[in-house]
Amino acid sequence: MNPETNTQSTTDAPETPQQEAEVFYHQIQFRPDGQLHTAAATIAGLKTAELVMVQTDHGPEPTRIKGAGFKWPLEKGKTTLPPYKILRQANSDEAEKFDRLQEREQEAFAICEQKIDQLKLAMKLIQVERYSNGSKIIFYFTAENRVDFRELVKGLVQEFRTRVEMRQIGVRHETKLIGGLGCCGRELCCASYITNFAPVSIKMAKEQDVPLNPAKISGICNRLLCCLTYEFDAYRQIKKKMPRPGKTITLHGQTLKVLHCNVLQETITVMPPGEPEKTQTMKRTEWEGAKPLHQQQPPQKAKKGKK
Repeated sequence: MNPETNTQSTTDAPETPQQEAEVFYHQIQFRPDGQLHTAAATIAGLKTAELVMVQTDHGPEPTRIKGAGFKWPLEKGKTTLPPYKILRQANSDEAEKFDRLQEREQEAFAICEQKIDQLKLAMKLIQVERYSNGSKIIFYFTAENRVDFRELVKGLVQEFRTRVEMRQIGVRHETKLIGGLGCCGRELCCASYITNFAPVSIKMAKEQDVPLNPAKISGICNRLLCCLTYEFDAYRQIKKKMPRPGKTITLHGQTLKVLHCNVLQETITVMPPGEPEKTQTMKRTEWEGAKPLHQQQPPQKAKKGKK
């Protein structure tokens, strides 16, 4: 075949418009009762409870579909895909490994705990994660101080004949792995969907007028509630437009002192100075035209010059 002729024929051929592919979003779960993740697939017809292979940062891993989401046209350069991609349906061997994975992790957990007791290490084992292809085992633990676990790792490598990694985690990560129910009655945010822990400060609780009771603003990890970060920015933006408690405002020629602000209802409680019996609550449409009262500073006495 003449390559020049082939090139010319390809150039002259009319372009056929490419149809936009569709991407299907699914909820997946790598372990029973584990955290739910979102994965994208270009394969149609995947059903709930079906076992599929998902591309991860350490290779394909079996996972189960927990729920089918929506589909969306896949436009090149415009569609942002989630971190996990469904490659294909799992075969029988992969399904068998997946079914035995949790049992093998429990066996590894018991062996590691036994070795920790033998070496008398000041650490608490929390969870074990095994890769389905057998290339690595991760042991998550907590400890108050740094732990020299070199002898422990040597024993685990000899036991499992694979790569072993020890990861020391904090109380928040421990709670995320164990799971539980929050004070709201729902599953813990960290165990259900949070991937990165945002810093939480007591200032966030104050800004949202939450009672500063440790039992009310702390989670089961004994740290400040992660949900304090959710509405912090919204409260701050709304409060910027509202008169602050303790300030004095003028409205329709009347001087009023602000006692309290309700951010959610956007109402303020005010009273004329020295007249508590005239306390009233005003809606946004009523206080929107209020102006802060700038109190005049007392005139400063002129300093006498030295003679």
